[in-house]
Amino acid sequence: MNVQEQIKQYISSQADPKRSDMQALHRHIRNMLPKPELWFLDGKDSKGKTVSNPNIGYGSYTIKYADGTSREFYQVGLSANTTGISVYIMGIPDKTYLAQTYGKKLGRATVTGYCIKFKALKDINMDVLEAAIRYGIGTSNQKNDRAE
Repeated sequence: MNVQEQIKQYISSQADPKRSDMQALHRHIRNMLPKPELWFLDGKDSKGKTVSNPNIGYGSYTIKYADGTSREFYQVGLSANTTGISVYIMGIPDKTYLAQTYGKKLGRATVTGYCIKFKALKDINMDVLEAAIRYGIGTSNQKNDRAE
């Protein structure tokens, strides 16, 4: 099964209204990225043990580690959780930035270092979520430029 089929199956497996919200976010995030590379992480480690919720990933950037190694990872992630939806915005160096800049304007959402969690799209300000995602994409694109 290819990545697009895995994503379609994952979103389809969600109950409404979460399924409809995830479909809308999926389309919206894909349209925001200049090169919408898609990822699907099933949430299982190499031994098949579940370690996280499945994630849909969008875009790509290089993570450089202190030991000199690096790996590719997605710029923006989308995942269903037990109470709603999580949007992951990767590559932001200041782990307080999202909460300080967008937290109060987002609506009914919990904001951590790189995650925005909410129950439903109707609970948040989509323009503010889009601004946060665009900021994250810009930050990780700058990292890509420096990774060469």
